[in-house]
Amino acid sequence: MINFTKMHGLGNDFVVIDAIHQNISLSPEQIRFIAHRHFGIGCDQILLVEPPVSDTADFKYRIFNADGSEVSQCGNGARCFAKFVRDKRLTEKDKILVDTNGGQLLLSFDQDDMITVNMGIPKHNPAEIPLLASVESRFYTAIVNNTEKAFGAVSMGNPHAVLQVHDVKTAPVHEIGPLLENHPDFPERANIGFMQIIDKNHIKLRVYERGSGETMACGSGACAAVVIGIEQHLLDHHVTVELPGGKLKIEWDGRGQPVLMTGPASIVFEGNIEL
Repeated sequence: MINFTKMHGLGNDFVVIDAIHQNISLSPEQIRFIAHRHFGIGCDQILLVEPPVSDTADFKYRIFNADGSEVSQCGNGARCFAKFVRDKRLTEKDKILVDTNGGQLLLSFDQDDMITVNMGIPKHNPAEIPLLASVESRFYTAIVNNTEKAFGAVSMGNPHAVLQVHDVKTAPVHEIGPLLENHPDFPERANIGFMQIIDKNHIKLRVYERGSGETMACGSGACAAVVIGIEQHLLDHHVTVELPGGKLKIEWDGRGQPVLMTGPASIVFEGNIEL
């Protein structure tokens, strides 16, 4: 029997499991079962709270997509992770450093119950995204459905491509999203963002997430969209990102600086499940 907490960050929902006080070893099949919205608990991703692997960190943060694959980064999940470890009294700290497969994250609690995540320094080199391109560029192109699509690309600990669209409501998220996610130019697949610019400090965004499909919100996707928008001289350094599930505040001061993401996290219910 596994104890779990169902949480969400702007509708991006998670099953969070304490793997410090429980012996947890999940197979891809078990992960897919837990994530299934009809036969399991239902979620976009499963988050594991584990002991740290480095001397400087407080915890290890692991993320599994609904399809059973493990990934390195999830911004909305990081805020839920922070709320979980505080609510479960696993820590009393106001700032938490966590190990992830993509590096370390710093999570901070604000006075208004918002949580700020230092998402680290974006990676622009195509080899680090990874993206099969010979040189770094603000705009890349790929043939999708026999049509050339232009996009920006960056790694936020996971690969992102962002396309600018006129209106997110009519954007071909479910047509282009899975095709570009699995495009040969992305050897580890990619998260695909569709960005509508309202003004230099406000965008609307939908994200087709790698391994999960479209979600209500994607924290790392919001960060990637702002970074790419700033790189393309379309956005200022403080941007409100409006996602289907709500709003995030994203700050980035440019190359070599970390991206800061601020937003809420909520607990839905507690339970246990037998696998």
